[in-house]
Amino acid sequence: MRVMAIDYGDQRIGLAVSDPTGLLCGEAWTMQEWNMERASQRIAEEAARREVGTLVLGLPKNMDGSEGPRAEKSRTFAALLEADSGLPVVLWDERRSSIEAHAILHAAGKKEKIHRRTVDAVAASLILQGYLDRKNS
Repeated sequence: MRVMAIDYGDQRIGLAVSDPTGLLCGEAWTMQEWNMERASQRIAEEAARREVGTLVLGLPKNMDGSEGPRAEKSRTFAALLEADSGLPVVLWDERRSSIEAHAILHAAGKKEKIHRRTVDAVAASLILQGYLDRKNS
């Protein structure tokens, strides 16, 4: 069963989908959408097209584990995703995913200006792979 991970942001949303076996990240991309309702509908369509069975949404927590306004926004988005897609949404602690994504892009020799366009997709891949690794261990 395929799993889709989502790194939700106000301007860009990173998406990553596993291979059919649910073991590895197969594809990652970004979606430009600022409207939460439209974003949820578009993600539901992408999930249906790719035969996804579970959605994993990054939950931004503070370094001390507490939750702030961004986490509340993610919880609201999770409820929309469940309603629009009919799929279960797993909230996944995404602390440091964007920092790690920037580090990966930097190590790959990508220029900082390019990071903005791809960092969300890389962060979604990290969220997805973390979830898959935990699920399959």
